[in-house]
Amino acid sequence: MILDRFRIDGKVAVVTGAGRGLGAAIAVAFAEAGANVVIAARTESQLEAVAEQVAATGQQAHVVVADLSDIEATAALAEAAVQRFGRLDIVVNNVGGSLPSPLLDTTPEALTSAFEFNVTTAHSLVLAAVPRILDTAGGGSIVNITSTMGRLPGRAFAAYGTAKAALAHYTKLAALDLNPRIRVNAIAPGSILTSALEIVAGNDAMRTELESKTPLGGLGEPADIAAAALYLVSPAGKYLTGKVLEPDGGLIAPNLDLPIQDL
Repeated sequence: MILDRFRIDGKVAVVTGAGRGLGAAIAVAFAEAGANVVIAARTESQLEAVAEQVAATGQQAHVVVADLSDIEATAALAEAAVQRFGRLDIVVNNVGGSLPSPLLDTTPEALTSAFEFNVTTAHSLVLAAVPRILDTAGGGSIVNITSTMGRLPGRAFAAYGTAKAALAHYTKLAALDLNPRIRVNAIAPGSILTSALEIVAGNDAMRTELESKTPLGGLGEPADIAAAALYLVSPAGKYLTGKVLEPDGGLIAPNLDLPIQDL
């Protein structure tokens, strides 16, 4: 059965930024497909709510409350998975982000911070996870969550877009170095209806602009990204590495023009 290829029974996954939004959806999807998960974020109450959803599937979640801007705390998640579940197969680098800011208001420090939060933290977890994946599972899969703004130009996204573009290319470079035992892929979501988009989605004019400029005519759901992640880490995606999936509603240009004045 083709659906059997989407099962990840007995696998163990680490998902960062798993307290809500995309990370939470990915963690629950992995559990529904048979995996135990290590879920990490800053807010314990959110993680506990996700852990309850995981438990409802019959799988287990190990909650780690941590500031994932701290590269040592992020790297420690790999060992936490092995200590709790005895193995590590899958890593999802979901944590990241950076607030929009006009180019001339984006300081060098802001650019460095965006890079560190979106790329350096991912790399720190990869470095810690790879030996444990090889030792305990023999091979596995890494997924990095980048963004459509990493490939499309948009005003006020110099820091965020540059960092996400770097993460997308890092994915391809890492895939070559880790072949053939560990596959590395990325997902570049478009406008997905999560808490990060609530301000925009709650404004009728802005939401209309988002939807009308999206070829498929609407916003995505976290489950759309979770499904893409499951494909990449499961046997269904075993012939993919070094690729970036783009579940973005068909965008070929940004679908929201932030009101930044011309020079």
